[in-house]
Amino acid sequence: MALDDKLLEILVCPQDREPLLLVNDEFLYNPRLRRAYRIDDGIPVLLVDEAVAVDDDAEHQRMLDRASHQPG
Repeated sequence: MALDDKLLEILVCPQDREPLLLVNDEFLYNPRLRRAYRIDDGIPVLLVDEAVAVDDDAEHQRMLDRASHQPG
């Protein structure tokens, strides 16, 4: 289930309150903090404790390359 564009415009990272990138309708990604928030059945799970840290530079670049929604 795809996220609505209007919803994407208002969703922000719960940690830094900045915009997120949509990655393949699977994750919302914060490239500044390198944290990925999963999407379960079309529902973003925006919990800091459940975010996945993306420490690997290559994985970080893959997330950016796969992002379909740029903030702004």
